[in-house]
Order: sequence, then structure tokens, then C-alpha cells
Amino acid sequence: MFKNVTPESCGIESARVLEYLQYLEDCGLTTHGILIAKDDRAFLEAYWKPFHKDFGHRMYSQTKSYVGIAVGLLAEEGKISLDDKIYDYFKGELKEPPSEYMRAQTVREMLTMTTATTKWDRWFSSKAKDRVQNYFAFNEAKQPAGTAWYYDSAGSQILATLVERVSGKSLFDYLYEKVFCHLGTFKNATVLKARGGDSWGDSALICTLRDMASFARFLMHGGKVGDKKLISEQYVKEATSPLRDNCETGFESPTAQGYGYQIWGIKDGFGFLGMGNQDTYVLPAQKLIFTITSDNQGYASSRLLILQGYRHMIAKHVKEQPLPENPEDYKKLCDYIDGLKLASAVGKKSVPFAKEIADKEFICEENPLGFEKFSLHFDGEKGGELRYTNASGAKVLPFGMCENVFCKFPEEGYSNEMGGVYTKGFFYDCASAAAWREDKKLQLRVRIIDRYFGNLTLIFSFKDPCLVVVDAQKTAEDFLDTYQGKLIARAK
Repeated sequence: MFKNVTPESCGIESARVLEYLQYLEDCGLTTHGILIAKDDRAFLEAYWKPFHKDFGHRMYSQTKSYVGIAVGLLAEEGKISLDDKIYDYFKGELKEPPSEYMRAQTVREMLTMTTATTKWDRWFSSKAKDRVQNYFAFNEAKQPAGTAWYYDSAGSQILATLVERVSGKSLFDYLYEKVFCHLGTFKNATVLKARGGDSWGDSALICTLRDMASFARFLMHGGKVGDKKLISEQYVKEATSPLRDNCETGFESPTAQGYGYQIWGIKDGFGFLGMGNQDTYVLPAQKLIFTITSDNQGYASSRLLILQGYRHMIAKHVKEQPLPENPEDYKKLCDYIDGLKLASAVGKKSVPFAKEIADKEFICEENPLGFEKFSLHFDGEKGGELRYTNASGAKVLPFGMCENVFCKFPEEGYSNEMGGVYTKGFFYDCASAAAWREDKKLQLRVRIIDRYFGNLTLIFSFKDPCLVVVDAQKTAEDFLDTYQGKLIARAK
């Protein structure tokens, strides 16, 4: 699908592409991979080790955009109408009728996120086994659908379930049969399951950067692969157009440029957006496709930095015609890409104070983390271990000093194939690094890098060698929940 070429052959200097990569690093972003293409020619494809081109990456809410196209395919087959009431497809399995506004809600209104829902989905917090029941019984349906735009994540899940109910196939299998197999991509992709067994249609497509970019190109070409039309060009035009206003604050942000059928409007184009910056941006007039995978959960301005940097440093400088080749600058770009690796903790590798607290056992006061005791072991400037006991037992978390150590996060049972269902004996892959931020302040950063992504930061602020305050903060879905809050501990 994509041929790797030099930036110059696509009308932009290698030096500018290098500058953008350096900019992403300077912003302190946690990037996993990036691909930028002009039609079918990729002039940048880079991965931050240990990520690589074949890594199946969780795309979070980008999944919604795929659901939007799957619904259009059903409509094209004549199996549904966008003006059908969504309730009619589920009333036979609902325990009781939903609210009046929910009963009147149409498929089209759900596609454009102008639904009756006015509050965030409670699926995780409620631990509901059936998201269909949870959605229709939701008691915050206090506005008529088709009016105000509101980000209804659970509604996207219901649309995915609609696809499965009507097609008789899983969301992934239906899309593979209708689209993916024609693209020559998505061969090792999948969609995780939600509790209850339906595909997790608002959050859990797992695929590669190239898979993602191929789908974007398919839509950029109006739903065609070569001369073969796979979906109505009119539907694609509507899906990728800013049909409804989504500027809720009055600030014209880059992603508040309207909303189509589960697809975001951006200036001069459209995009698919996923939590943590699993993002795709398409600028059809320039035939530019931008895809990125990351984990910037908790970094509020990350999407703005990524998109605006791309627009001003790359997109606006791409010429229609090729530029003269520049082997020297291209080699600098390639060498820089070869040296990319996952961001780690930043600071000093060692301070004299480390010797004063090394291997001391600290006893914790009662705390929300459930920590009973811990110690810090250091292997010089190379790394060390956090050895601790919490409610689930004794644990060891290795870390590097200003360098990631790759290991299993020592908490057992987090979700694997099915979201929100803990799996006994299962541990997430993680990257762990520590750094001294001050003479008596140690920061430990943990990145979950599995089918689920999350960030955990533990900050050890010492008053003296015998007294420490630990501040734990996590950004993830419904795991790492016990790793939040503060504790005070004293040396034994």
C-alpha cells in the first residue's frame, strides 16, 4: 500500500521532517510511531523503540470512525436506514423501555453524536455486564436527540453492536470482508471485546500505523481502492464532512471544526482521534495522510502540539512537485530515526543522598494505595528496584536510571481480551525508569505498553533519610486504580 520514499520526492525537505521529529521530542511527548504519506508514498515512517512497524497498537477512540463506516456499509446493503430509530433494533432484548428521548433517537443522530445522552458513560464505574442495557437505561437522557453535540462514547459502542446484530458477523470480520481485505492491510488486526461479548466498538481496535493510514487513504479516495468502489462516495463525503458543529467552548480549536459520521472535522480535512493521541489527519487537497500512535494520556495540550506542529512545520511546506534530492540531509533524518526510543524519566542518574536511603525499609502510614512497606534498591547509576508490599502481596518493580527497563508490571489480573474483566495470572508489559529531580526527590515513571496503555508516576520526596512523602498519579482506564494518592512513610 505504501512505498517508503525520500521527503524531497514528495516536495518537502528532509531537514524540515527532522525538525518536526525533534520538536515532538522537545515537547516531552511520548510518541510510539509516526507515518506521513503523500497519497501512497510514505516520506516519514518512524518508531520509538521498542515499538516497530508490525506492533499491533490499541487505537482507542479511532475505533469509532471505523464503526461509522461499517454503519454506512449496512445502509448501502439496504439492511438499515440512517433514519431508523436505534431503539427498534434492541427493544426485544431490553428489560424495560428507555426514556422518551432515547426511544426517538435515530442512527444518524448517533453517528453525529447529537444524542439524548448528557453525561459520560458509566460502563467502567458501574461494572455493568451488558453495555446495551447500561446505555438504554441511562437516566441522563434529558435532551431530545438531534440538538446539541455531545461526545457520546457509549453510543458508538451501541452502533458497533448494531453492526454485529444486523450483519451477523463481528465488527472486525464485517469490515475485513467489506473493506480491509481489499486494502491488503489489517491482516493481524483485531478488536477487543467489551463485557458481555460484543466487540468493544468505541475503543478497542488493535492495528498498525500502516493499517490506519491505508484506511485513511481509502476514505480520502472517496471509498475506492483503485477503480473498485467499496462504499458510496456520497456516504464517505457526508461521513468526512463537518455536518454538525462541535465547538462547545467558543474557542476554535483545531479539532472543534465540526463532526461527521463518527469522524472529526479539522481545517481543510478530516481526522480520526483516539485517547492518548492515536490520531489520523487527512488533508485531501494535498493528498496528505498523517498518522501517529502515542501515550500522552494526561498531557492536556498534546494533540494541539502534534497537530499544529504538523500543519505549520510540514503540511504548509509540502510542494506539489518534487524537490532536488539531498542525500546528506536524508541520511541525518534516517540516522535520527534509527536512534529513537521510548521516552523515559529525565533528571540525574545518581545523587549522594541515594546511599543514605538505599535498601532502607520504610513503613507506611495508612494510605489509599494500600502500601504497607517499601524499599529502594540501587545498582549505581544503572538502575534499581522498588520493592514493596501492598494489599495483593510482595512485589518488585525494576527500573533504569534515566533509561527504560522493560518488564512486567507486578500487579496481576488486569484485563486482556475483554475490557473490564480481570485475568488471573496476567501481567501487562511496561517500561520503567527513574531519575533524581532534586537532591532528595526521586521520580519513578512507569508506562504500560501492552494492549492497554497507561502512565504511572511515583514521586518520592524525602524530608530526611528516615521520612518520605510518596505521591502516586496514574492516567489509564480502569486499571492502576490502586496506584493513586499520597502516603507518608518512615524508616524502620
